[in-house]
Amino acid sequence: MAAFDPPSTEPEHIAVSRSKGIQIDWTDGHCSQYDLRSLRDNCPCATCAGAGAEPASPFQLYKPSLKMLAVEPVGNYAVQITWNDGHNSGIYSFDHLRRICQCSKCSAE
Repeated sequence: MAAFDPPSTEPEHIAVSRSKGIQIDWTDGHCSQYDLRSLRDNCPCATCAGAGAEPASPFQLYKPSLKMLAVEPVGNYAVQITWNDGHNSGIYSFDHLRRICQCSKCSAE
């Protein structure tokens, strides 16, 4: 029985578009693309993951288009995104980003 090789969580190249999202080329040859909504919806911080999340206001009439204001490296294992909605506490580890890849190959697994 062959050993299972987990997907690489080492990025070879990261391309950031503040208005579109992030593309990561992984060292194992895989390419992941994350649009803004997918990244924001998959924020791994405690508040967004459900621990202490506040309900949305029923009076919010206008919501500006989602944009990343900044993407900063965190050590050699993650990126931190600052959003135009004021949120910036999510640290997106490369492990987390690889897990949330929504390409057809990853979705099938």
